[in-house]
Amino acid sequence: MLVEEFGYDTPMQVPRLSKIVVNVGLGEALTNARALDGASNDVSIITGQRPVITRARKSIANFKLREGNPIGVKVTLRGQRMFDFFERLVSVALPRTRDFYGLSPNAFDGHGNYTLGIREQLIFPEIDYDKVDQVRGFELSIVTTATTDEEARRMLTLMGMPFARV
Repeated sequence: MLVEEFGYDTPMQVPRLSKIVVNVGLGEALTNARALDGASNDVSIITGQRPVITRARKSIANFKLREGNPIGVKVTLRGQRMFDFFERLVSVALPRTRDFYGLSPNAFDGHGNYTLGIREQLIFPEIDYDKVDQVRGFELSIVTTATTDEEARRMLTLMGMPFARV
């Protein structure tokens, strides 16, 4: 379908998902050491993969941040885990979001990659509400092999991504 729409010469030019990065930034990790454990546990339950702790690259005195301090966790999903996570995100998690009218079709970066923010981890059914110590948001970056935003938007729409009508 995309071959005719965008006039690709070979099937290898058709855009596809490359990876999905799940990132949780934790400003409170500087004062609360348990926040890192809770976020790490939530991300591993949601993605099925153990997260990597991200550390500060630079010291910032106003934020009381020193170089090397742990400030978040992230997971990079590829292959079958990426497709399983994408399917759960589109069919289960996003429809459970409160007041959900569709995702913004303008959150592309100009190179075919899409980023969205999730306000709370509770939209995923794997998370037990009683075991959550704090509601945290996270960022999802969907990286594609598309060269333009139009190609990536059309590909994600065909994959079931619920974009809002503008």
